[in-house]
Amino acid sequence: MTASNERLPRLLALVPYLLNRPAITVKEAAADFGITPKQLRKDLELLWMCGLPGYGPGDLIDLSFEGETITVSFDAGLDRPLRLTAAEAASLLVALRALADTPGVVDTDAVQRALAKIEAAVGKAQPAGMVVGLGAFERGETAEIRAAVQDAVKRERAVRIRYYSQSHDAMSDRVVDPMRLLLVEGRGYLEGWCRSALGVRLFRLDRIDAVGVLDEPSAPPPHAQLTDTSEGLFQPRDDQKIAVLLLEPDAHWVAEYYPVDHAAELSDGRTRVLMRYDDPSWMVRLLLGLGGDVHVEQPSELAAEVRRQAQEALRRADHLLST
Repeated sequence: MTASNERLPRLLALVPYLLNRPAITVKEAAADFGITPKQLRKDLELLWMCGLPGYGPGDLIDLSFEGETITVSFDAGLDRPLRLTAAEAASLLVALRALADTPGVVDTDAVQRALAKIEAAVGKAQPAGMVVGLGAFERGETAEIRAAVQDAVKRERAVRIRYYSQSHDAMSDRVVDPMRLLLVEGRGYLEGWCRSALGVRLFRLDRIDAVGVLDEPSAPPPHAQLTDTSEGLFQPRDDQKIAVLLLEPDAHWVAEYYPVDHAAELSDGRTRVLMRYDDPSWMVRLLLGLGGDVHVEQPSELAAEVRRQAQEALRRADHLLST
């Protein structure tokens, strides 16, 4: 763990620690945190610049350590346990799952333990209508899937995969000639020549449901080119449609989980975003899943289709309940 990664949790723990130990000496506190008195003084000097929004007199953490003892005069709310809103918890879970699925994470067990604790807490206080998760086939790549794909890439063997396409909301069986494994924006991908699509495709490892390494060489055609991911996977195009969405607070995670062109936080707590999309059916499914937490401002045809499918779902539900 780097020094900066070690310092942040220490800074967050310092104020409640000092509040519970009034007039503790610098030497004793440093020993408890396993650092030198000099490093502790640097941490305390940094805390002087932290506090509540406004960041003026009366907002910043106030403490004194001129002598041998430390006294906290104003804690800026750090005496209370951290409490997350439903949207914040959902965003944190999404980020932690991405971290847990990232090859090379030093302590995956620690991430999984944190996930379990947060999921348990969210489950006890989860508001009606909120779903915390990444979907049926976005459950994190398994060690078996990753190992099989790595083996195929290393030995230059073709693979047969069963893959979930989010844009079509369907499973398909494909034969792929692997070209490389890569990590983009915290997710693992297999890039290869798809014999069904007759083109280079990126397959997210957490959407591969099954994989079999074939006893034949990987043979992408000579004209197959690796994808330039230097600016991310999602590249804006002129032929894409743009949706203007108004997100309620519990749907703020959408603007963090999906690429958006613009996001503006409004005074009432809602967020207006501009979001590009290729497949209208995928966008409709996303919006229907958000329920009352999203309002489609533009385009009108997208709003009309969401309304039509929602009304059809209600009609079917009424029919089922009446039979």
